[in-house]
Amino acid sequence: MKFSLAGLDVFFPYEYIYPEQYKYMLELKRALDAKGHCLLEMPTGTGKTITLLSLITSYQLAHPEVGKLVYCTRTVPEMEKVLAELQELIDYRAKYFVGPGQKAPQILALGLSSRKNLCIHPSVEDEGSRESVDAKCRRLTAAWVREKASEDPEIETCSFNEALDAAGPEAVLDPGVYTLHDMRNWGRKKGWCPYYLARHMLAFANVIVYSYQYMLDPKVSNMVSRELEKECIVVFDEAHNIDNVCIEALSVNLRQNTLDAASRNIGRLRSAIERVKATDADRLRNEYSRLVSGLQQQGALNQPNNSPLPADDTLANPALPDDILREAVPGNIRRAEHFVQFLRRFLEYLRQRMNTQSVEQQTPTAFLTNLQEAVSIDAKTLRFCYDRLTSLLKTLEITDTDDFNPIHLVADFATLVGTYARGFAIIIEPFDERLPSVPDPVIQLSCLDASLAVKPVFQKFQTVVITSGTLSPIDLYPRILNFSPVAIQSFTMTLTRDCMCPVVLTRGSDQAPVSTKFEQRGDPTVMRNYGRLIVDLAAVIPDGIVCFFVSYSYMDLIISKWNDMGILQDLMAHKLVFIETVDVVETTLALDNFRRACDCGRGAVFFSVARGKVAEGIDFDRHYGRAVIMFGVPYQYTLSRILRARLEYLRETFQIKESDFLAFDAVRQSAQCVGRVIRSKADYGLMVFADSRYQRHDKRDKLPAWITNHLKDSHLNLSTSMLLHIARSFMRSMAQPYDRMQVGKSLLTAAQANALDPALLT
Repeated sequence: MKFSLAGLDVFFPYEYIYPEQYKYMLELKRALDAKGHCLLEMPTGTGKTITLLSLITSYQLAHPEVGKLVYCTRTVPEMEKVLAELQELIDYRAKYFVGPGQKAPQILALGLSSRKNLCIHPSVEDEGSRESVDAKCRRLTAAWVREKASEDPEIETCSFNEALDAAGPEAVLDPGVYTLHDMRNWGRKKGWCPYYLARHMLAFANVIVYSYQYMLDPKVSNMVSRELEKECIVVFDEAHNIDNVCIEALSVNLRQNTLDAASRNIGRLRSAIERVKATDADRLRNEYSRLVSGLQQQGALNQPNNSPLPADDTLANPALPDDILREAVPGNIRRAEHFVQFLRRFLEYLRQRMNTQSVEQQTPTAFLTNLQEAVSIDAKTLRFCYDRLTSLLKTLEITDTDDFNPIHLVADFATLVGTYARGFAIIIEPFDERLPSVPDPVIQLSCLDASLAVKPVFQKFQTVVITSGTLSPIDLYPRILNFSPVAIQSFTMTLTRDCMCPVVLTRGSDQAPVSTKFEQRGDPTVMRNYGRLIVDLAAVIPDGIVCFFVSYSYMDLIISKWNDMGILQDLMAHKLVFIETVDVVETTLALDNFRRACDCGRGAVFFSVARGKVAEGIDFDRHYGRAVIMFGVPYQYTLSRILRARLEYLRETFQIKESDFLAFDAVRQSAQCVGRVIRSKADYGLMVFADSRYQRHDKRDKLPAWITNHLKDSHLNLSTSMLLHIARSFMRSMAQPYDRMQVGKSLLTAAQANALDPALLT
């Protein structure tokens, strides 16, 4: 349909639109008009992706001054899904531009991922890991390799990269929407490298789809996203955990084996420097001259002539303040041999600090003071450490950069601790925090402030959209990310029938309370009641049931006890049982067999873990998930020193209470888990919150409104027998035929959408 939304012609590729989609578009348009950021929670299964794409591409069409749409996803399958929906939208939009003198507007949209997902070189794409693919690619495409190959035909280079470079200005994509598969096919057709072609075409694309790290991780964003214009619209989809992604991007852990490997890296660097000094001393002198003039900060080192991209994209320096970028590299690390000596001194200091028998915690300022006193290294020198190492590896023509990851981690640690005075904690632990008898020394540079990583994004781009189905309580995100949205809204779901049935189970059939809180989780009575719950539900719920536990350790414990009690045998009399593990291959196989069991009518139960891969990215729609059980409240490990440091920082800096943040984090994970089973309005499922703590308002009120609106008073404080009665009634009602097409209530036509008054929806 095509309809008018507050003066904007919107192209939407379906005959009907949901009322919540219309309201979502309205809030999004207000943010775009105001050139500000927004925070929007959209119920799961209501077409959030196509709603975003329809509104923003229509806005781009009406406002040519608006920049690219940069759509950030968490996984490659999500990226492919976004591009597939965009293709459907563009195909639909074209039919409105078929009259005389009309021409459908051209659009270029593409996905960008790692070499592992885009490489078509026969010997490189067969490498197993992403790191090995990157390393082999660099061995074939580095500037110095290509230069030597021009003189010695025996030296192997990448024919696809050479062909792309030779094509020059002709190396472009035709207008269209390109998935990763499409990029590989185009590369084979033209004989061009899809990875570097995608990097090159970012400047010309209207829509770019890539992972969070390309925008939030400064080591990657400086390489990929620094040329994007301010007018771009940035979308973070499924952004309920965006604060954790930001923190991980700026945190570094150094263990004993990392320091040992880094020491070996330094030895290799010294040998390489001596070899180059003996055979090609001018190379080191030229690097020194470039560093003196400060050109390294402008990325002018070793750029191939007339190439659209650097031939070697070894990770660049983490984001630094502008005043630091304008400085030259400090004199005491400009010479290669001096820099290697500096690295050795810093590494020995880290070894000394790791050799402790008690836990130590410091601020970056205190760490730098001790460092200055011990080995006379200052913060300014540390700031340039990562950049200086990158320069040296290029100068020494080292392409196996994955072998040098340990020293890169040390340099990353140095740069971050030298750059940020606040928002970080340095924690040194001599033992595993959960196994105090096991020596496992580690130095952790832990980011405590998620706003540090996302701040450059908010500052650079005029509109940033943070959206997900589970952002509640939504008012906490502006505080922990330290930004001021111009639009903040949580939408409910309009339904023709109550297809969601959330319930709170507080007691077993014997009326004993059930909970996973620490003092109760090991109680045999609680374990038995949880076991009887899943057995009884398996007898009345058809097809698939998904169960989420608070941790892998608790899942292992309770399954072991269920086996001893004979509960697993009773459960398998009704359905097959599959279990998520930490091994990705095993979990993938378990999921495949779970779906096969549901498809053939046998039915199955899948045991999973909150915060795991399944909880974040796998949908159990239709018959794969007719019920979901959340066993307990998935709090983080509250004795973690990193978590304690972050809670203290949030309290002091943003006045967020520890209990509020912990409850917020746990409940958003619960909502994410139970939302796995409702993926459309035609779907239905039972949602069981199996813990007495969900009866309390401070937990329940933090659930998204689209869940709490369906949580009836009669579905609270249930025992197992009461829950079974509700489950039977719910399944019977869902089995009845119903009218899906309630136009005007849950569906709007184009005429009805045009007739709506946006002012009445504020």
